[in-house]
Formats: sequence, structure tokens, C-alpha cells
Amino acid sequence: QVRLVESGGGLVQAGGSLKLSCAASGRAFETYVMAWFRQTAGKEREFVACDRRSDGAPKYQDSVSWRFTFSRDNSKNTVHLQMNSLESEDTAVYYCAAKSMYSGNFFWYTEVEDYDYWGQGIQVTVSS
Repeated sequence: QVRLVESGGGLVQAGGSLKLSCAASGRAFETYVMAWFRQTAGKEREFVACDRRSDGAPKYQDSVSWRFTFSRDNSKNTVHLQMNSLESEDTAVYYCAAKSMYSGNFFWYTEVEDYDYWGQGIQVTVSS
């Protein structure tokens, strides 16, 4: 069991930056694949970024790949999402997610149903 708590959201002007953090409680954080998703009203929750179990390499949604950076710190049980050059289209509730994996592979998991645990979500609003 793991509990996820997001922080760092807020209001920012277009072109600005925000850094989201997700703190995880529980054991064996290093065995979890971690991800960020986002959701706007009336739309499906969509994948933003994740890492993979084997080597920690990140994967991004195409629209954010050159603007967002995923990172994790296993010593602090945290993951981050550095968001630069923010656009109004990035306005959403951002969710941290965790998938339990005791053995590694080279897949990236990008679907909502792949993940076992979710944070409560945090609002990011980009004003144009």
C-alpha cells in the first residue's frame, strides 16, 4: 500500500514554470513505476509522463516532451514534474500515480488502468 500526496500546483502565466512534487509513503518505493496524469472537466484522464522499472528512463506525452521533465528521488520517496513554457492547454488537475512492480521490464505504462495507486490531484492553472 502506498499513499501519494501532490504539491506545487497553482496559478501561473503562460510561458511560466511550475514544479510539481509527489511524496509517497510506504515501503519499497524503488519498486514502483511512477507517473503523472492530468484531467480537465469533461475529458478523460490523460497520460503526461512516467518512468520505467528497468532503468528509470522517462517517457512523455508528445505535447509536453520538450517542456516537461520527469524526475524521481528514491532516497526521499518523491517524484517531480518540472513544467516549463506552460500553455493554457496545460491547465488541468494533475495526478500522481504508482504501479507496483517487483521485477523490471522495458515497458512504459501510459494507461490509467495500469496504475494501482493515485494521489488526490492538484490544480494547475495557466492564464493566457
